[in-house]
Amino acid sequence: MDVYTGTPISRLEIVERGGRRRFSDEAKLRIVEESYSGRRLGSATARKYAITRSQLNDWRDAARAGRLGPASSAGFIPAVIVPEVTATTSPPPVDGSRIEIVTSNGRRIVVDGRVDVDALLRIVRGLETLR
Repeated sequence: MDVYTGTPISRLEIVERGGRRRFSDEAKLRIVEESYSGRRLGSATARKYAITRSQLNDWRDAARAGRLGPASSAGFIPAVIVPEVTATTSPPPVDGSRIEIVTSNGRRIVVDGRVDVDALLRIVRGLETLR
């Protein structure tokens, strides 16, 4: 057997290999929100934080499912402010007439001519918020 008889080692250097990193749920949410902030930012965000695109997609799924905290339940949908439409009241049409309304998301409403306009507006606004 060989015996080392050279100079004793006086300094030992530890080299980190870049093992597994841990991200907190808050950090994951912040990264996911950043990835939704514009068109085609998923890959760029993944590169910025040195994670894979599939890992970012897993975090996005977890955020949508609410597993990363309460902030994820909002779905990161940007708010859009639109001017309020004021309705003008007109005299009710003759009996037997019907009105068909198609909302911007494709929902159809058919009512008779004597419908309460205020109630109808509330219904239409509620249906437009549905996906």
